[in-house]
Amino acid sequence: MSLVTEFQSLQNTLNQTIVGQPHLIERMLIALLSDGHLLVEGPPGLAKTKAIKTLAQQLEGRFHRIQFTPDLLPSDITGTDIYRPETGSFEFQAGPIFHNLILADEINRAPAKVQSALLEAMGEGQVSVGKQTVAMEKLFMVMATQNPIEQEGTYPLPEAQLDRFMLHVNIDYPDHKSERLILDLVENEARETQQSVGPKIQQAALFKARDEILGLHMAEAVKTYIVELVMATRQPQNYSEELAQHIAYGVSPRATLALSRGARAYAWLQGKDFVSPDDVQAVVHDVFRHRLLLSFEAEAAGKKVDHVVDDILQWVTLV
Repeated sequence: MSLVTEFQSLQNTLNQTIVGQPHLIERMLIALLSDGHLLVEGPPGLAKTKAIKTLAQQLEGRFHRIQFTPDLLPSDITGTDIYRPETGSFEFQAGPIFHNLILADEINRAPAKVQSALLEAMGEGQVSVGKQTVAMEKLFMVMATQNPIEQEGTYPLPEAQLDRFMLHVNIDYPDHKSERLILDLVENEARETQQSVGPKIQQAALFKARDEILGLHMAEAVKTYIVELVMATRQPQNYSEELAQHIAYGVSPRATLALSRGARAYAWLQGKDFVSPDDVQAVVHDVFRHRLLLSFEAEAAGKKVDHVVDDILQWVTLV
């Protein structure tokens, strides 16, 4: 079985377990294959926790869920130095961040210090505790969730910290057919004492898949297209006066890298050996959504970030 077939099989398995959220499943795999992190926003009860937990069960790696609360401390995430009387020295006790797959549940409920501790691990691949710096493992992915309904007692993530996430995925309630399938699935799971889990994907296979994705052919025209999409957010006046009125701040260079890696992973999952403009357009909304800041005029007109990204796609054409 080829690597692509193996991950496509994993995607099908996840879609059978997590009914009605194919977009979330696909974006989780794209982030995993791109060595990135994922921010998921949606109402409660949409199987966000179950999705990442089921993915962890299918991988050779350790999973941990961290529930973010207002009284959480940075050391609760990273760990701390523990004094050992028998040796008369301090010993580092690793925190829950030192797992392969992390679910940061309701990340906006924790104070800024706790958020920054997590985001250092995401952005720098290391954790600073006291005078020492501890490196993360090679397989390390964070899926953070936010509840958009209840905003009381929350600490919204600053734009500079949101930029550390490769993708920002919005999910919504499943449709009528999916809701019925969920009902049957949960009832069947309740009757089963043991759930069968297929063979796990080894970390070596994942790292090999990442190398294959990086080696996927991307034409110069597609690279230019990616850069033009990014530049349209920074210099919108070159494309449209209306676009310029709607954008306050453009996206960062991290968006360029995320768009390239995401398009490659998306194309690879489709079984393609090259990246096309369609692959770029498939992931651009999730890459730009949390990085593009709209102006007051856009918000007053009822414009959403996704609408502005649609406008950008209309104005920017392949050279």
